Amino acid sequence: MGSTKKAASKSAAVKKAPAAKKVVVAPKKATARLKGTAPAKTVVHPPGDESRTALVRRARRINRELAEVFPYAHPELDFANPFQLVVATVLSAQTTDLRVNQTTPSLFAAYPTPEDLAAANPEEVEEILRPCGFFRAKTKSVIGLSKALVEDFGGEVPGRLEDLVKLPGVGRKTAFVVLGNAFGRPGITVDTHFQRLVRRWQWTGETDPDKIEAAVGALFPKSDWTDLSHHVIWHGRRICHARKPACGACPIAPLCPAYGEGETDPEKAKKLLKYEKGGFPGQRLNPPQAYLDAGGKPAPPLGAG
Repeated sequence: MGSTKKAASKSAAVKKAPAAKKVVVAPKKATARLKGTAPAKTVVHPPGDESRTALVRRARRINRELAEVFPYAHPELDFANPFQLVVATVLSAQTTDLRVNQTTPSLFAAYPTPEDLAAANPEEVEEILRPCGFFRAKTKSVIGLSKALVEDFGGEVPGRLEDLVKLPGVGRKTAFVVLGNAFGRPGITVDTHFQRLVRRWQWTGETDPDKIEAAVGALFPKSDWTDLSHHVIWHGRRICHARKPACGACPIAPLCPAYGEGETDPEKAKKLLKYEKGGFPGQRLNPPQAYLDAGGKPAPPLGAG
């Protein structure tokens, strides 16, 4: 009887033994996945004990790889001058750049200058901005910032961070979008895509946007900051999605410690790609020529199709 119990106990122990953990592998070279070629594979080693020097090298290599995949990366808000960019960026909160781009043509046709928008009837502006969501609060912000531009800055958008953040509705993120893309002054845009990806890549464990900005900024030369922001945000929108990243079509899979969180099958991953990588229009109605030359398609205007 005793030996029977021992045998049963041994058998149970064997059944409960955990299965060997499957090794996660990633494509060896980036862009091959996007071109449909099946490259060699290599194991991805999570950089848990990564040195500072190794982290800097890996981060900069990721940026270089993304620059090859998205050489035409640009701000995805349509704008013709700093005033249009600051207004569009304020409107982009909690909605898509596409929806903003579909809405601002009517806004800027009716109110082309800060003086015009500062003197606007709020109810008329609300009606134009309704498609952007939170249209009452956004109306208050864009009219308020227009009044501030007229009263405090002579109707011109200031080119300094400390001045921009004084405008209603303008925080550091918006200010850096304007500085980097309207004035050519380097800045890191820490939006939701940027936050998600830099944590997945283990560039930083911070969750506060200002601390993320400081931590990531320390890994790169200041001159890289604006383009880095575009590369990371574009990758987040097109490939490394929040819920189901397209790992099997990812150009930086060998460098990513989070590889395997999403779909790793190349063919299934391809179906998850968005915008021009998946053959769809981008977010701008009037994108730069380089984007069109690379095969990108302009977005349709509001109400089209």
